[in-house]
Amino acid sequence: RAVPVAMRGIDLLVSSQTGSGKTAAFVWPALQRILEARRDPARKRGKGQVWGPRVLVLAPTRELAMQVSRAFTVYGHSVPGLRVAHVVGGVPYHAQLKALRGPLDVLIATPGRLLDLMRSGAAIVGHVEMLVLDEADRMLDMGFIDDIHHIAQSLPAARQTLMTSATFGGPVGRLA
Repeated sequence: RAVPVAMRGIDLLVSSQTGSGKTAAFVWPALQRILEARRDPARKRGKGQVWGPRVLVLAPTRELAMQVSRAFTVYGHSVPGLRVAHVVGGVPYHAQLKALRGPLDVLIATPGRLLDLMRSGAAIVGHVEMLVLDEADRMLDMGFIDDIHHIAQSLPAARQTLMTSATFGGPVGRLA
């Protein structure tokens, strides 16, 4: 039920059990957004320009970020030239800086590492069209609320936002 709503560009809160397809519910609409942008001359990006990602996914852990990155690669295998990068703590900066250079379609990040890269100027988030907060409840449990607010304020106001969470009560409800 979430996919058709997300495809229309509507902000969305998704709460569902583990293994129910929450990742697919945002990956497919994100890939569709990328394909549509490539067909729209006003939204095309030229070679050599660094625009940062169209889609930004925040995940609470390195393991989840890598899992989401794999999902984009698998589901987007037939999208020509799809560029997906993930930036997470515990990985050397050099490889992540290299991944951020050039055109980028999707960036999956843990909040702390993304903030570090934003502060250094390496991560450009001014052209994000879709923000996904994956497992928002876990990010809040891990103390990322201020980081999430700072990142969200750095993004364009005219964007689609999707949140996945086990629950939307308490702090997650306030964030939503």
